[in-house]
Amino acid sequence: MRSWLDARRLQTVVLRTADELMAIAYRSRPRVVLLDARDGPIESLTACRRIKSDSFTGIVPVVVITVNEDLSFAAAFDAGADEVFREGVPPEEMLLRLDALLRRSDRDTFVHPSTRLPGALEIELDIARRLEADEFFAVCYADLDHFKEYNDRYSYYDGDRVIRILSKILHDVVKGTCGEAGFVGHIGGDDFLFVMPVDELQQTCAEIIGTFDALVPFQYSEQDRRAGYYFGKDRRGQLHKVPLMTVSVGVVTNERRKFTHAAQVSELATEMKSYAKTLPGSVFTIDRRSDSHDNELPTVHTSAEQRAGDSS
Repeated sequence: MRSWLDARRLQTVVLRTADELMAIAYRSRPRVVLLDARDGPIESLTACRRIKSDSFTGIVPVVVITVNEDLSFAAAFDAGADEVFREGVPPEEMLLRLDALLRRSDRDTFVHPSTRLPGALEIELDIARRLEADEFFAVCYADLDHFKEYNDRYSYYDGDRVIRILSKILHDVVKGTCGEAGFVGHIGGDDFLFVMPVDELQQTCAEIIGTFDALVPFQYSEQDRRAGYYFGKDRRGQLHKVPLMTVSVGVVTNERRKFTHAAQVSELATEMKSYAKTLPGSVFTIDRRSDSHDNELPTVHTSAEQRAGDSS
């Protein structure tokens, strides 16, 4: 096990009590905790329960080392252990199980707790991978309009439900259209970012905003839904009409631009999202500018309902 730690360049700190463990875990979350229960099984189980009972430290993977007669598997796992090793386990098996433990821990750490979508780090890695592969891709930044007012009128519980609905729409549409070539991440709050091949852009974004516009009215009371708006207070306490929520999507592609790192893409996607939010209704705006023609106007697409209304 020491060889495994050294091979992964994990700095080792030896602690003697559960109090010491909790003190260091609260200040700097450990990569992994190894509890040697061969000398003190009761103390080890206590330490395991304590670190797993806190939401901040509970995601830290805990490995318990024991001998056959000292501690049962059931007792260790019941205390919250993520892995248990008894003396005599083949080294090859131990290494494989420890590596798998860290992979599971990373997967759980880098996803948003409510939507289970990858977070900012995984988003950046996906964009960087596509840049390195020299692919043509589109990065889409989705954000809800009038979400704060909705939270104020209803509740944070209702707002969280709307966020989960949007996450499900994004995931199902992007994955349904693009399969493994599509990626959906959750930046936080009502901000999402999804990535896909350029060829799938129009169809995917149109389906997303069309589906959202069809479902979101049912997140309101019947009175608000029938009216299509409600009265809310602005920051100055003045009443004003608040329309039903819409979704704005800002889109950036590398068809006409050369990006060297993910931060450039994210910055431009944020700019396009901000522009989309200035427009009424659910829209997706595509940046058609090139590196040499930054003054060109982006292309704006509205929801399917709005396009039908415009054509009539």
